[in-house]
Amino acid sequence: MASVPATPGSVPLATAPTPHRSRSPFALLMRQLFRRRLVVLAFAVMVAILAVALLAPWISPFNPMKMDILGRMKPPSAAHWFGTDEFGRDVLSRVMLGARLSLLVGLLVVVVATVLGTLLGLAAGYVRPLDGALMRLTDALMAFPDILLAIAFMAALGPSLYNVVLALGIVYTPRVARVVRAACLVVREMPFVEAATALGATTPRIVFLHILPNLMSPILVQATFIFAYAILTEAALSFLGVGVPPTTPTWGNMIAGAQQYFQQADWLILFPGGAIVATVLSLQIVGDGLRDALDPRLQKAK
Repeated sequence: MASVPATPGSVPLATAPTPHRSRSPFALLMRQLFRRRLVVLAFAVMVAILAVALLAPWISPFNPMKMDILGRMKPPSAAHWFGTDEFGRDVLSRVMLGARLSLLVGLLVVVVATVLGTLLGLAAGYVRPLDGALMRLTDALMAFPDILLAIAFMAALGPSLYNVVLALGIVYTPRVARVVRAACLVVREMPFVEAATALGATTPRIVFLHILPNLMSPILVQATFIFAYAILTEAALSFLGVGVPPTTPTWGNMIAGAQQYFQQADWLILFPGGAIVATVLSLQIVGDGLRDALDPRLQKAK
């Protein structure tokens, strides 16, 4: 609309402000998260690895389980980009299939650790009589290194995919429980929680409808770190022979089976090891960026 020129002695009309749409919280979070180029690159790598894991049965160039004794221990070439292993199997196809299983283990561990840790953290943070006993239990579990505690659980449970998930889920539960408990101690003193208590709301309603939604940010950040830790620890357990059975093609099993051939076929370790490094590093960088984007104190400091 054209503006009306002001006549001499008249008061100019104030123009109405241009309306603008307020951005959604998700859009603001994405803007803060992808503000750094390193986080964008790490997120792209993570998405690419996830896509390869999901599409592995359809995009792998060869059958990952098919053996070719005449073509064993071939170096990387145009036919086999990552070379072949001691049984003549295509390493690229096995790395793709290994991504599927390694990421599945990491995801299941995140689910188990997050659910158990959140329940323990909420109980310790809101129910005061349970705080001391539950925190001493988590302190006892966290006193042991992750890999030693996982080996102890696997020795008791036996090597299998589900036992690895259960063992690592228990190992990383205290990490989530400590974070949730610390955040719950702050949120339970908020005025809206006191108001819900005064109105006669039950304890489950207060905990799960009023407190838990306000704890999702630290839980989400901790889940990204546990995802990376679980992939790394699963590879270590498989390398030591106490993790997933050797017949299951995970990245850790590939490295464990190729260690005796490292002098003559280093690609058997370099490529699955590189996949582990790329996955864990990208998850850590995205987790750091997510923590920075969700922490208002860090935003004020900048």
